[in-house]
Amino acid sequence: MNGHLHNEALVWKTKYDALLQQKKELEETLAELKSLLIEQRETNAELRALVKGLQQQIFGKKSEKLRPMPSVERELRRKGKERRTAAQASQTRRENAELRRQLPEVISEIPVPEEEAVCPECGNDKLRQVGEGKRTTEYEYVPARMVRKTYIQQTLACDCGEYIVTAPAPQRVVEGGQYGPGFFSHVITSKCSDSIPLNRQEKQFQRLGIPVARATLVDQFHRAAELLKPLSDRLLELIAQSKLVQADETTLKIQNTGKCRTGYLWTFLNGRLIGYRYSPSRSGQTPVEVLGAGEGTLVVDGYSGYNRVFTPDGWSRAGCLAHVRRKFYESLDSAPDEARQAMDLILEVYRVEHLAKELGVVGTRKHFELRRKKSRPAMENFHRWLKEQEGIHPPKSPLGKAIAHALKNWEALTEFLKSSKTPVDNNASERALRVAALGRKNFLFCGHDQGARNLAGLYSLVMTCEANGVNPQHYLADVLLRIQTHPASKIDDILPHKWRPPNDD
Repeated sequence: MNGHLHNEALVWKTKYDALLQQKKELEETLAELKSLLIEQRETNAELRALVKGLQQQIFGKKSEKLRPMPSVERELRRKGKERRTAAQASQTRRENAELRRQLPEVISEIPVPEEEAVCPECGNDKLRQVGEGKRTTEYEYVPARMVRKTYIQQTLACDCGEYIVTAPAPQRVVEGGQYGPGFFSHVITSKCSDSIPLNRQEKQFQRLGIPVARATLVDQFHRAAELLKPLSDRLLELIAQSKLVQADETTLKIQNTGKCRTGYLWTFLNGRLIGYRYSPSRSGQTPVEVLGAGEGTLVVDGYSGYNRVFTPDGWSRAGCLAHVRRKFYESLDSAPDEARQAMDLILEVYRVEHLAKELGVVGTRKHFELRRKKSRPAMENFHRWLKEQEGIHPPKSPLGKAIAHALKNWEALTEFLKSSKTPVDNNASERALRVAALGRKNFLFCGHDQGARNLAGLYSLVMTCEANGVNPQHYLADVLLRIQTHPASKIDDILPHKWRPPNDD
């Protein structure tokens, strides 16, 4: 009997152990399925964010504006904006009126018709002039035109027959060339400022009755870039010597066999000095070549290609709060409440910047005090929120990536708190690259690497002209001739931000 019970107990124990093993296996399988489900959800969230981003890029509006602010604050901001808008509009009207007064004036006198130049009361037909007459003004467009300039070089000879002298030939952009500096400057400005491809310029010239081949325009463009290279190189040197630089990069297609390959256009700027540099790759060698052994603050996004210039005795990194905000904006669909919380916290910092701008104290000690009293607590609140949210959200989700990006770059993001000169974002560099983005849409690609380098150099001069309120067409027409004889030791005098028209010298 005991043996039977013992055997039965063994059977039940075996079954129990098997059930325990089966339970363990099921729990492990369940855990794997849960892990797979979480991973799948993260992947789905990532794919949804990717699709959303592509749809936004292709079909959506580019603005990142959110819902209106609460009514009271919105009303206060609206009134402040109306005051600023009215003041700006008044200033713009005055500036426009001054520009119109500077336009060449063509006066056309309109006589009174003969039948009306007789007094109906007394029949007097000798009416006298009253004042200069009634003036009315209209602004008329006169189509651009080309002129054929002919130079006649005087030749003198002595009666003795031993001496003959001829006046020197006029200075030209290209020796023996047929086109003047104004033509060169128009071609460059049209491409670099207005993003008009050379093939379209060829059509425009044909409509004006000027048969200029595109090959000629290409040759002029690159020849001018070679002549002006000392100026564009000097701009980058001055930027690298400053204590605050902003930098960014974008793609630039280069023509190649089969299909275009990708190069990169970099921008480096300091205030109103804007420089560009082309590189066949996105490696960190370009920042090293441009910034060299300089020192100061470099404002960039999180791209690691700039890391080589960040050294204890060199450049320190300042981050871009706008890039951080953009990542939270992109996570609105998957985590709307948390994304809006983050963006509202970032907004507090930008309110301080707007206040400094309204008070006219940007970059001053007062601005620094505003940042110390208001921006620092705002950033501390943002960091506290990030740490609270860290680990709660899937790391591969848009919100998880946004949080990780902000925490990883936190030291750089708070660099602006050390100085009122350091901007909170890198938007100025992004704006400087918009001309390249528009150029990509219009002329699509550069023919070769050297062509891209020439484009970058001319971009530097044209964009710096515009940043300093200088007409690039007037500037280029002057310096294309002047640089050929200008002393190298005084090259700074003919850079866009220091240039003065010849009649102002």
